[in-house]
Amino acid sequence: MREILELLERDAALSHHTVATMVGLPVEEVDARIAEWERTGVIRRHRAVVDWARYEDGGHGVEPAGRTGARVTAFIDVSVSPARGVGFDDVAVRISRFDEVRDCYLVSGGHDLRCTVVGPDIRSISDFVSQKLSTIDRVRSTATHFVLATHKRDGDTFTEPEPDHRLPVMP
Repeated sequence: MREILELLERDAALSHHTVATMVGLPVEEVDARIAEWERTGVIRRHRAVVDWARYEDGGHGVEPAGRTGARVTAFIDVSVSPARGVGFDDVAVRISRFDEVRDCYLVSGGHDLRCTVVGPDIRSISDFVSQKLSTIDRVRSTATHFVLATHKRDGDTFTEPEPDHRLPVMP
């Protein structure tokens, strides 16, 4: 049932009892479905979205300079020469195996793949691109975009809402 997956994708910390109540099913049925999805790989893992800027300095701002937990994040667009029978898939799988790569997507537009890469500093990402990524057969070009600030990630906004400056109205 898709609704269960959508609820868990929004908040993996929801109890099975809460999910069962929200979708109107017995908790035993929700338990069984979730267990089956975990077993078959439909549910890959449970994760938290962490605001590292708040953790590191106790502040209330956005993540500075593309840093996520004392790491730098970059989006790397990759142009690939397709191969007969596999297209871009074999290159995408090879790129996905690197520890530095968090995400790898086949995309439309001027490039073929878009990867999210993290490293301890800009130099490490530069080294990754020049020594690992660009040396892969059929990789024609790359374009690296460093994250300067994170305002929203995985559906969560990282900025404080502006205070309401309206005067209260009393009946």
